[in-house]
Order: sequence, then C-alpha cells, then structure tokens
Amino acid sequence: MSNKQVISIDSEMLDLNTVKAKIQAGEYLAIAADEAVLSQLPAGNWIGGTIPYFMDDKGGKVSRDEIFVHSIKGVQTNNPPRITIYDNNSISRIAKDAPAHGFTLLIMPASSDVHLNYAQNAPEFPNMFFTPIVGWISGYHLEDEAHAKVGFGPGGSMLMDQQAVALHVPLPDTQVANVNIINLFEEGKGPAIEFPTTGFTAGTCSINGQAGNLAQYIQENNIDTRLPLVADYSGIKVNVSIQNVDAAAGRVDLYAPVFEGVTYHFAEPVADYMHDFENEVKKNDTNNIAFSCNCILNFLYSELEGKKTGHITGPITFGEVAYQLLNQTLVYMTLSEG
Repeated sequence: MSNKQVISIDSEMLDLNTVKAKIQAGEYLAIAADEAVLSQLPAGNWIGGTIPYFMDDKGGKVSRDEIFVHSIKGVQTNNPPRITIYDNNSISRIAKDAPAHGFTLLIMPASSDVHLNYAQNAPEFPNMFFTPIVGWISGYHLEDEAHAKVGFGPGGSMLMDQQAVALHVPLPDTQVANVNIINLFEEGKGPAIEFPTTGFTAGTCSINGQAGNLAQYIQENNIDTRLPLVADYSGIKVNVSIQNVDAAAGRVDLYAPVFEGVTYHFAEPVADYMHDFENEVKKNDTNNIAFSCNCILNFLYSELEGKKTGHITGPITFGEVAYQLLNQTLVYMTLSEG
C-alpha cells in the first residue's frame, strides 16, 4: 500500500481577496476570470485564463468580478506540480514534459498562434495520448473588443496573448486520471463532406463525391449553423463549429480545424439540450470529477444562464481540450483510486 498523499481538486467560485490569500499560502491553482480580475493576482503557483462565463453550483452565470478556481490539494512537497509556458515553437513538447504518472491542465488563448498550432497538430505531437491532457481555450466577454489571454502565476500578473500555460501535476501510484467527453451531437443524415486541406477556414470541398463549396451549400440548403460539422476521429465524435459564413466569398470560418481526408456530416439537431445532457451525464462516471469545462456555444445556443448542468461546474470556454482541441462539448477529468 502506497503511503503517498492522495491528490484532489476543489472547484469553486471565489472572490478576489480569497483567491489572493490562497495564492499567498502557496496553493497550486488553475484560475478562470475576467482580465480585469486576473491582472490583479499576485505571483504564485497558478495558471489562469481570461473568461467571464461560468457554471457554478447555482447555474450558468456571467460575472466580471468572480473567479472560478480549481485548487490542487494533497501536493507532495518532494514532487510538486510544475508550471510551464509554451509558445508556438515549444507547444509540441507538452506531452513529453508531462509527469510519468499524472495529468496536465492546459490553457491557451483563443485565436493565438499556439492555439492554431495545437488544434491542427496536437494528435501528432510526441507522446500524445500517453498521459492525460485536459484544459480549455481562454476568451472574453462577447460584447467586448478584446484579446483572449492567459496568466502565468510565477510572473505575477503576467498576462499573455500568444503563449499557453500548463500545470503538470504528478499523481501517486494509487491514483488514475481519466479524461472524458460529453458530446450531444451525432452525424446527421445529410451528405458526406470532405476537404482538400486542413485548416480553420473552408470553402472548396467534396459533397457526396461531387465538387462543391461549403459556404454556398450552407446558404442554398438553409443549414442551421448552430449545428457543428461532426466526424469520427478513431471512435471519438469531434465537432467543428461554424463561426462565420461568407457565401459571396465562398468562405466559412471555423472554431476548430477540419482535416484533409476526414469525412464530416452536419450534426443532427438536439431538441432539448438540458434533457439530453442529463441523460448523457447518467451514462457517464461523473462521481469523481476533478476538473470540467463547457463550451460557450453550448452556453449560448442552449441558454444555460441560470440553468444547472447537474453537479458539473467550471469555466464556460472558447474551446475544450481533451488531448486534442474540441468544440461544443463538455470535457471533464476524473481522479480515482485503484
């Protein structure tokens, strides 16, 4: 029987002074808050991302002054977590830098070079899928003209818009971290769509084997762009959400990349998000959740403000990370002993 301490994570909404006290006490934290709040935090063992959207134990909310905190408990003094900054050139090392037994929490700013690189290339990074990597894409209030940023705690109120931050957390041998996805979308019965190149924009494509243009197809068929494109990536349903359609230019901007050689379908409509979500939660092991995040598009399209998603709480984000980049999903990580 191992005598190592057990790692746990507390998840809660807190005020600025409480978070400052936790930082000054040396706690290891992953923090989500509006930029005006994040910029006031002192130096310490934390990583953070800008976002004013949250799901707490009372329901979905928008707040510019509260802070959602994941606090790492049971840290081993002889093998503590490690905080690392990554840029566009170094992000490919993230899985190699991960602890031999543990997990990594990752935050990247939306639309940054490191975000785009990760989205397109993460499945090919060395050692990827050998260690749990979970996290989210930072953003901003949708009424603001702003840049998403991340915070690097050892540098104090050091906010960056082109780097990623990661918290590499070792686990005792008695614990296991597992990353899970709740995705309500399935491929619809419409035509199969394939793309000649990988990227965050799409135009020219193959539609049921015939040459076509995605923007024109969306316009001509009155496609509901709240529905993502869905593909099967080795048994995992992955969504690619529509950001903007310019039919005149024949261009569609996407929140995640489409990949060359992968077949996509527009998703089947979800009639009742809350009902379907609750059913999915019942199918999943959500009893030992240590971390979770949900997508801003789910928050908006399903009108989650004031509504609860079961007992699952966390930041509402511009994208989710479960090894690779995801959209319109809820991602969570469990810690279990065994």
